[in-house]
Amino acid sequence: MSTKPFAFKKFSVSQDQCAMKIGTDGVLLGAWASTKNNPFAVLDIGAGTGIVALMLAQRSHAEVIDAIEIDDNAYEQCVDNFETSPWGDRLFCYHAGLDEFVDEVEDTYDLIVSNPPFYAEDYKTENLQRDKARFQDALPFNHLIESVSKLLEPKGVFAVIIPYKEKEKFINMALNYKLHPNKILDVKGTPTSGFKRSLLEFSFSESEIQTNTLTIEIERHKYTKDYIALTKDFYLKM
Repeated sequence: MSTKPFAFKKFSVSQDQCAMKIGTDGVLLGAWASTKNNPFAVLDIGAGTGIVALMLAQRSHAEVIDAIEIDDNAYEQCVDNFETSPWGDRLFCYHAGLDEFVDEVEDTYDLIVSNPPFYAEDYKTENLQRDKARFQDALPFNHLIESVSKLLEPKGVFAVIIPYKEKEKFINMALNYKLHPNKILDVKGTPTSGFKRSLLEFSFSESEIQTNTLTIEIERHKYTKDYIALTKDFYLKM
């Protein structure tokens, strides 16, 4: 795999030190998470390369964009990516686990995003760093939701991307913490494939749920109009 940074239109992301490389999930979340309420403070939980936080820096005028990352190498890479971006003065990464962060930080956030590790299979690979990034036991959903409920502003928004098959379970967990689903986007790769991911937006306010679907490709490397519209401000070739 190339060690060159991944170039977007307004920033680039180095990923050679990260177990989890830039993928469609992070880009979808960074492009979809709502900034319509003009968030002042944003938090990215499990930042990895920092891609989601960087996209939100491009899309918003938020003055505080914090990220947390527990993996040593990913943390170092995230910091470097933040510092070399046009928004280095607004971006900050904490080297911490979510438990530690919740206990020590008194701030709350207008927008919280997370592309959490969500592979729950029983097996592990030989690569411990990749396992930590991939497997759900590195950040259980219930722990993520409980932490968000403590860190989110009363009128704040929480956006997350998870496997489609986990959607109902995740929503039910969130309701236990008074977090209500407001928007749902179910994503599939092609017109004939099944849904693979769900993007969910929650807040403490109950409202009618806006549900939509997105198909990424018509065929290999031929993207749908909806996917192009969502990501064109970022990908060089969109």
